[in-house]
Amino acid sequence: MKKAKFLTPVITAFDADGNLDVQANKNVYDYLINAGIDGLLIMGSTGEFYAMSTEQRKELIDIVASHVNKRTQVLIGTGCMTVEDTIELSNYAINAGVDGVIIVSPYYFNLTDESLEFYFGKIAEAVKGNIYLYNFPDRTGHDLSPELTLNLLRKHSNIVGYKDTVSSMGHTRNLIETIKNEFPDFQIFSGFDENFVHNVFAGGSGCISALTNIYPEIFVDWVKAVNEKNMEKTAKIQKYVDKLSDVYEISKCFIPILKKAMILKGLDIKDYCKTPLLQANEGQTDSIKKLMEEFDHLISK
Repeated sequence: MKKAKFLTPVITAFDADGNLDVQANKNVYDYLINAGIDGLLIMGSTGEFYAMSTEQRKELIDIVASHVNKRTQVLIGTGCMTVEDTIELSNYAINAGVDGVIIVSPYYFNLTDESLEFYFGKIAEAVKGNIYLYNFPDRTGHDLSPELTLNLLRKHSNIVGYKDTVSSMGHTRNLIETIKNEFPDFQIFSGFDENFVHNVFAGGSGCISALTNIYPEIFVDWVKAVNEKNMEKTAKIQKYVDKLSDVYEISKCFIPILKKAMILKGLDIKDYCKTPLLQANEGQTDSIKKLMEEFDHLISK
């Protein structure tokens, strides 16, 4: 079993006017790095990339590249609606010195495998660095199938990984089984926190999921337990994470909930989001406090 990893899809801190809160973003990066998290994904879905202008995305790339300064792995979400924009933003990120880019396919229309292979193929030919595919069928309307992925890997050596944001581990396991014999070093991550152990034991690389924004230290311990084959501790932390996953049930969109929880955890940030996402209301905040109290009690036993 190869060493497992847990990466954080980092929230993006904004001010009340929707501008980047530079210091708050740096506070979050330092919090996660100091906790020992394996890497940062900037401007994934949790990072609200879809609501940011190209100029703002470039600004954040510059901030994270210079501030993190190789202290941990950094991936940048660079998926855009066109091939040309995705290539331009991806190469901007690579030139800034990050470790790779992660690209979600265009959303709105349900694209064919032929269209998706063309899209990712053109991008892979032009991007001068490592590329991770981001599969999120609930948001894009289409699936990056194992067969499509295998075709891309046979043609493009700079496609090195895949984030599979589907709730069914059967989908991810099929992907692993299809890819790993021919490409054993290809990294396959799950996008749901609770699937981490199943992913690793199936031959995957770990997880990229959002609860690490709140309690990174729990997930660092979980990775260590799995890598050391400490099954008792692995199972114990699985129960912790199952409980913490109730965060996702507090609102239809979990991003404002995460930000409020991080503030309650003690981070020096504000909980502004890009509109139309709204800050957590009083009832939601009470639910977050109650859940965090229950969680803190659980892990203190």
